[in-house]
This record gives sequence, structure tokens and C-alpha cells, in this order.
Amino acid sequence: MGQNQIQIQDQFWNTYSDLVRETVIPYQWEALNDRVEDAEPSHAIRNFRIAAGLEQGEFGGWVFQDSDLYKWLEAVAYSLRHHPDQRLEKIADESIELIGQAQHDDGYLNTYFTIQEPGKQWTNLYEAHELYCAGHLIEAAVAYYQATGKRKLLDISCRFADLIDRMFGTKPGQIRAYCGHQEIELALVKLYGVTGEERYLNLSQYFIDERGKQPNYFIEEWERGSRTNIWSQGAPNLEVYQSHLPVREQKVAVGHSVRAVYMYTAMADLARLTGDEGLKAACERLWSNTTGKQMYITGGIGSTHLGEAFTFDYDLPNDSVYAETCASIGLIFWARRMLQLEVKSEYADVLERALYNNVLGSMSMDGKHFFYVNPLEVWPEASLKNPDKHHVKPVRQKWFGCSCCPPNVARLLGSLDDYIYDVSEDGRTIYTHLYIGSKASFELADTTITLHQRSELPWNGRVEFSVQLPKDSECAEFELALRIPDWFQNGQPTLKVNGEKQDIHVENGYAKINRSWSDGNTVEWLLPIEPKLVAAHPLIRADAGKVAIQRGPLVYCVEEADNGAPLTSLVLASEPQLTAYADPDLLGGCIVVEGDGFVTDDSSSWSDEKPYRSYINQKKEVRFKAIPYYLWGNRLAGEMSVWLRY
Repeated sequence: MGQNQIQIQDQFWNTYSDLVRETVIPYQWEALNDRVEDAEPSHAIRNFRIAAGLEQGEFGGWVFQDSDLYKWLEAVAYSLRHHPDQRLEKIADESIELIGQAQHDDGYLNTYFTIQEPGKQWTNLYEAHELYCAGHLIEAAVAYYQATGKRKLLDISCRFADLIDRMFGTKPGQIRAYCGHQEIELALVKLYGVTGEERYLNLSQYFIDERGKQPNYFIEEWERGSRTNIWSQGAPNLEVYQSHLPVREQKVAVGHSVRAVYMYTAMADLARLTGDEGLKAACERLWSNTTGKQMYITGGIGSTHLGEAFTFDYDLPNDSVYAETCASIGLIFWARRMLQLEVKSEYADVLERALYNNVLGSMSMDGKHFFYVNPLEVWPEASLKNPDKHHVKPVRQKWFGCSCCPPNVARLLGSLDDYIYDVSEDGRTIYTHLYIGSKASFELADTTITLHQRSELPWNGRVEFSVQLPKDSECAEFELALRIPDWFQNGQPTLKVNGEKQDIHVENGYAKINRSWSDGNTVEWLLPIEPKLVAAHPLIRADAGKVAIQRGPLVYCVEEADNGAPLTSLVLASEPQLTAYADPDLLGGCIVVEGDGFVTDDSSSWSDEKPYRSYINQKKEVRFKAIPYYLWGNRLAGEMSVWLRY
């Protein structure tokens, strides 16, 4: 499907698209210019001004600081796609002009090596993120060209990509290497898509194929560089960088979680475009492990702050979790590519889970505060005083020195229309992955149709579609495929066409109806939503004897603001009698879930001097209150928990 064919018209999601356009993008521009009071400086714009020769000074921030500006530009592009804004476009054009001024004559572009270490380009691929930053430049350039038709940033990125293509490969004189942080691979696929230049696709394939081969490039580079690193110590940890094995031989998700899912995204792209069955099999194997054994109920991935990494199967601690926002966004990218590779509902289920919970929960309601880490259990005092939990914040931050996540959220939410539908290769089936109110036009095999979707999710499970045909068409024959979400487990959903109930044919988790459609035909898709208790796999030890609450796609949590502290004393009743009701005044309006439980071990009866005593069976009945996880932390700092004793 081309650009500008889907327009989101959804009460829930329009709130976020408006927030991104009106608040998040302007706020992040101020942050990139170091104009947010009491926030960590970005240095991004100043670095480009220094690299362009417009200012004097030292490089500031992380080695990959350039990428924050590129991701912001990509978010701007998606905003301009549907909401033209001359002022915003002018700011973007001026920043693109600045980027062009910082580019070297040969096409090279990186402010760190221009300012801090001139002459040392491509000498530390293990840590220095040169190709990572290039990838984000390319993604921004493609998006901006598609949104505005302007080629300047695209030409800048092509000049850099051409240099990279000359520098890297297996020919004599080329560097036989790859980047320590995967990103360039998926970006080159996008550049191929917009330019048609196969050498960009081949370069992406090279980076994927070369990774993990022996002798290992990162070990050789480390030894050539006097065995020193920018921030890590000792020899390269190849698993952290997914370079311990060739990608087709990797069986489990290991290492830095963002690096991993960005690589898996590119692998799925390449498998689809080249027909590489080995890559497809690796993607399926890694997907099964990642989402089946190493994913949180919120769609978060990455269990430890050490290396921001996966650990091992079923190791999913709630209070020392990492679950970086960027990792869930990368998981969404990967799920999207897996859907394009083969339509299966399990991919869209994970996409939806990560989107509604981990990603939405990472940004405050005001669009100006963000979580880098997304915990499932918070004790504010432990976050402050326990060194092992300093990374877990009880409140969102204004900005970060390493601020990769906020612009990533902006670009994902800005491009959400790209995730709702797919059309089969033969142009005869429309797949609906997400139930988001929208107007979408499709070029099918025989005609063009417009599909209007009205959705009441995530609060209610009623979805309606209406078909609009061109004036010169009496009918159109096509198949409509509707995903049956994994959270719906009450028999079969109800499907009606023009008010008449239909039998459902299910294939790969999608209910399909094939017929001749007339203008004005309607479809009702009913997925009744009720709160339910969810159990974790017995091998997830952190959740033993506990349950979580989910209602539709939303995972719920309890907060100290509603239930007091400590939340560890709260136990659900054996029959908690869960009820749901709308509270229009709470956190902007949401569905609250209440249930029966009791509080054990009342701390008021304990002596402060005695940490232990003989067990006394005491409990007090309570009616607990749970809110959607994505809304937690928008009040005063306090305890929070997703998993509850049962």
C-alpha cells in the first residue's frame, strides 16, 4: 500500500496523534536544542552546528547523539503526511540544511568523529554507532521524502549510503565488518524500496550475512585497537551484540534487546524480499523464543539492566526489569515485518500487546515526560536507595542524556496508520490487524475501494466497517479478514454483514468472509470485553502464586494511590468478583476494574525493632481498584504492581 491511503479517525488514538503533533514534537525540538529547564541536555543540534563549522566547542552527549535528531525528523515527516504545517516544515528544512552542512565531501556524516575523533572513522564499529546513526538518517530521509516530496535529506542519505557501499564488503580493499548496533540493515531495505537501487538491498544482505562469521571482526578490531573500548571493559561480549553465531544459526534471543529486534526486523524484510528460507526459518525460531519465553505480559522485553539485555528463558523479574521502550518499539517493527512475511494473528497479537501497554505506558499524559525502563513492580524507596534498582524510576523523566526512547515513541505513534491493514499479494484479501477507527483506500485486483472502520477499542469490543465503492462500480468481490485477538477467549466472535449473522471461517487466526460487496454494505464485528485473570507459565518464578488482570488488550495494575501500601500485602480473593466501570474523571477517563481481596500482615501491629515474629493468620477484607497499566505513574509517586498475590 502507498502512502496517504489511511487516515486514523479514532477517539482513543486521535488523542495520541494530536498529542504527538501538538506537544511531543515541539517539546522534543526544544529538548534537542537544550532549552528544557531542569532536563539533561541533548547536545544534538549544537553538535551539528559545531560539525558544520557554525560554532566552536566540544562534542556533547553520547557517541550516537545524532540519531535523536534523525528520529525526530522521521516523526515530523509522519506528522506532515497527514497534517501539513508550514512552520514545522520550515524548522525541519532548516535542520536538514544544517545536517547537509555537516556532511563531508565524500558523503561521510557523523558529528562525533567530525568533532571528537577526526581521522578515526570506521575504527570502532563495535561501539561507535556510525552505521547505526546512518541507519536512522536513512529512515528519516525516506519518510521525509515520502511525506513532502523533498529530496535534500534523501540525497544526503544516498551520498552516505553510497560511501558505505564502497567501504564495506568482501572485495579487496573493503572493510569486512558490520555495526555493533544493528539499524543500518533495516534502513537500507527502506532506501531500496524508495530508490529501487538493488545495491542497497544487497548491502543490507551483506551486513546480515557477515555477522557472526569467523574470524570474528569485533575481536580483531579490539585487538588492533590496543584492547581498549569507549565504555565497556575487556574483550567484546559477542552475545550482547548478536555476533556470536551467524544469524541463521541463532536459536534463542540473547544480548542487547534493541539490537536484537532491529536485526530480526531486517532479517524478516530480507526473507520476504529475497525468498531466503534460511532467514525465514531463523526469524520464526527467534520469534518463538522471544515472545514465548522472554516477553513480559506488557509486551516488554529485556530482563536486566546489565547490557539492557535478555537473560534466559522464563527469567522475567518484575521489580528489576529493564523492558526498554525502544525494545518494545523494535518488537513492534519486527511483528509488522513478520505479518508481511506471513499473515498470522500471533504477530499482530504481540504488536497490539506491546503497543497498548509498554509503549503507551512509557509516555506521560502530558507528552513531556518519559520512561526509559518500564517496570511491572515499583517501590519508590528501592528505586532511590538500592543500586540494583536505580534504573527503575517511579516517575517519568523530562529527558535523558541517552534519549533514544522519546523520539522513537513519537515516530511510532506518528506512523501508526501503517500498522492497521495489509492487502494480499493477489490484491483480493484485506487483512485487518488492529482495530483502530480509520478511513482507508485500497487498490485491489479489480477496483479501488474505501473501508471505513469505527472501533470502540480498547474500552469496548464493538467494531464496525462500511464499504464505499467508486461511483461507476456496482459491486466488488474481495475477502475481508478480521483478526481474532488472543485476549478474546469466549467462544467465537459475532460477525454480521448488513445485520445478518455470518458463519466464520478461520485461517491463521483471522476470520474471513469472501463475497461480492456493494456500496454501503456494513460489517459488525463483536468481541465482548470482560476483565479476566491471567496466570504466568509455572517456570516464570517471579510470578508464582500470582495473577494479573487484563481487559481486552489492556493489562491492568494497582497503584498505591488507590490501594495504599505496601501493595505486597494485597491478596486477591479466590473469587474476586471482578467488575469494570467507566470513570470519566480519572486520568482523563478510563475503565476501572475493581475486585474483592484482603490485606494480610498489617504492618501497624508490628514493632519497628523486630523484623520477624511468629506467624499470625490475620487479614482484612478490601475492595481493590486497578487501572490500565499504560496510565500508571500519572499521579504522585508511589508503589505499583501488575502481578498480584492470589
